[in-house]
Amino acid sequence: MREEVTPRRLDLLMDELARVAPRPGSYRVYLVGGGTAVYVGWRASSIDVDLHSEDDVVFRDIQAIKERLKMNIEFVRPEDFVPSLEGSMSRHVLIKTIGPVSFYHYDPYSQCFAKVVRGFQRDIEDAHAFIVREMVNREELRSLVAAIPDSAYAKYPNLSRAGVENAIEDFLASMRS
Repeated sequence: MREEVTPRRLDLLMDELARVAPRPGSYRVYLVGGGTAVYVGWRASSIDVDLHSEDDVVFRDIQAIKERLKMNIEFVRPEDFVPSLEGSMSRHVLIKTIGPVSFYHYDPYSQCFAKVVRGFQRDIEDAHAFIVREMVNREELRSLVAAIPDSAYAKYPNLSRAGVENAIEDFLASMRS
């Protein structure tokens, strides 16, 4: 049986990933979704942790780590669900570096955007928390979403510019209530 992910257990995961990371080398691992919510502190726990890295070799022992820590781990990033936002690579937030691995919160704007578009209650609560905790600025989010080129929506047949922009506007309007 898998155990809930807490801040302490996220630290254990980061320690394990750093311990088994190939050497020599340097790697970036990103917390996404519930991992960010738990580590920043607006949720006490999550049922799983979502991770991303451009260099999958850092995850070569992930099955053993999942078993040792009794943790659900998935590989996902916002761009798996929504178009990328301009400048996202410069907005990742460093958590800490352990040995060869630097851990980051994936771009808060991209996370917030994906959560709003997905629209589940917990996602909307998380999106609110990104704004309340000032990790995301409302006007910048609106501007970034408006700047998505029409061609970017081709990869996401279930999304349309109008639907996405309406979801963002509805969400931002709910923040004023």
